[in-house]
Amino acid sequence: MKKINVNLSQNPYPVYIGSNIVDQLNKKIIKHCKASSLFFVIDSRVNHYHGKLITKIIKEFPNKTGKFIFNSTEKNKSYESLNHIYEKLINGKYGRDTAIIAIGGGITGDIAGFAAATYMRGVEYVQVPTTLLADIDSSVGGKTGFNFGGIKNIIGAFHQPKFVLIDTSFLTTLDKNELICGLGEALKYSFIATEALAKFFNLKFKSLLQGEQSSIAKLIEESIEFKSAVVESDEKESGLRKILNLGHTFAHAIEAEQKNLIKHGQAVVAGIVCSIFLSQSLGILNPRKEKEFLNAVNLFKGSIKLKSPNADKIYRFMQTDKKNRSGDIKFVLIQDTGKILLDISAGKKLVLDSIKKGIEVFA
Repeated sequence: MKKINVNLSQNPYPVYIGSNIVDQLNKKIIKHCKASSLFFVIDSRVNHYHGKLITKIIKEFPNKTGKFIFNSTEKNKSYESLNHIYEKLINGKYGRDTAIIAIGGGITGDIAGFAAATYMRGVEYVQVPTTLLADIDSSVGGKTGFNFGGIKNIIGAFHQPKFVLIDTSFLTTLDKNELICGLGEALKYSFIATEALAKFFNLKFKSLLQGEQSSIAKLIEESIEFKSAVVESDEKESGLRKILNLGHTFAHAIEAEQKNLIKHGQAVVAGIVCSIFLSQSLGILNPRKEKEFLNAVNLFKGSIKLKSPNADKIYRFMQTDKKNRSGDIKFVLIQDTGKILLDISAGKKLVLDSIKKGIEVFA
């Protein structure tokens, strides 16, 4: 089992990575949490494939437990789902000595984390991610929240988990779309981190897409090592942490315009393409590097399909992005591998042109 520490000044925590380690969950809860009762928030698909194992773990905990199982779609990443969790917690008389345990992908972690951040002004929680995207990205860093009014993650809070337990054996039941989704976020890391990670990602893409365990484990470890270092230096996203948003201003708007018919990681790939084109249009990115980045993007061709995308609608959704300042859309753009520019503004025409070129790749 690999252990990576997220060394925050106030709320440090470990990330455990391994195969077939979820049976150690209760042991880790007892070690890292003060809670005397547990409330599990579980993705219904995970429960379908791994329900017997999860039930066994819940029953083995010596004290009070409860659970909420839900279909973790973007539509259900909502106040209505949160309300169900709050009702179960209140009706079950769960107190501040409760830990909320998220078992699922990014949506499950975000919803459970926000419930933990707000119930009784904050209770402990634990992340047990079960998708590649959650493994390499969303389970670490403490971002929680939900969608409202058609706007992604517009309501949220920073609330760090007590620990993260990544069991790569969960990935064996993922379909290709979920793997592509995770690899979309991995593409981001291959651009913003190091040349070594970029080389590994490009060379091992087919193995990663086939779910080859050793390649997957290395990708998760490298991504978490990088993200934890970024979060340690900027927990609340006031500066450096913004590099993790490469492509996301476009991506969130593309998701909304597509009515969530594509997954977040797939939208991230399309958003990164738009960011590449905008970076080149502003003279930030040279043509040689642009070609190199687009070659990496081409690995996803045939795996991502946008349905009649509309650039003007995408732009309008971008105007509600939570990263905007004084009504101005702010972009994270790329100059080179590991060289990212923050809070960049661009004229509407350049942005629209970049959207049109980007969505054409996957239309």
